[in-house]
Amino acid sequence: MMAKIYLETFINADIRKVFDLSRDIDLHQKSAKTNEKAIAGKTYGLIELGETVTWCAKHLGFYQTLTTKITEMESPKMFTDKMTEGAFKSMKHQHIFKEKDGKTCMVDIFEFESPFGIFGKLFNKIFLKNYLKKFLIERNRLIKEIAESSFNKRI
Repeated sequence: MMAKIYLETFINADIRKVFDLSRDIDLHQKSAKTNEKAIAGKTYGLIELGETVTWCAKHLGFYQTLTTKITEMESPKMFTDKMTEGAFKSMKHQHIFKEKDGKTCMVDIFEFESPFGIFGKLFNKIFLKNYLKKFLIERNRLIKEIAESSFNKRI
């Protein structure tokens, strides 16, 4: 069974701006406190449907690589990336955007399964789920900060 993280982030900015910031590889590299670098595939700018990116980052004291592919996209309402290679047994991240009164609700649904059977499930429960949730919250904080600062400059 996959572990699941569900987050909602409310942003005082236009849906298209939030959508584009969420798929900006350069911004993702800035938000990660893990020295995350895009090393193959699409390595800068906005990732599009069908494109892949390979990330290299230091997690838990070890350098790891993870390749994801954008498997679904409906601009500016949603996109989904799935792991094609990496340390997880499986990983899927849905990014959903809902607009109301010029503001955006950004929803993350991050599902993952660790290898190593029962030991992997235990590791998820004790540590990994919280670690990944903090990683996503930090990423969303930066998206919100940038989106709202540029939104407020237009007013």
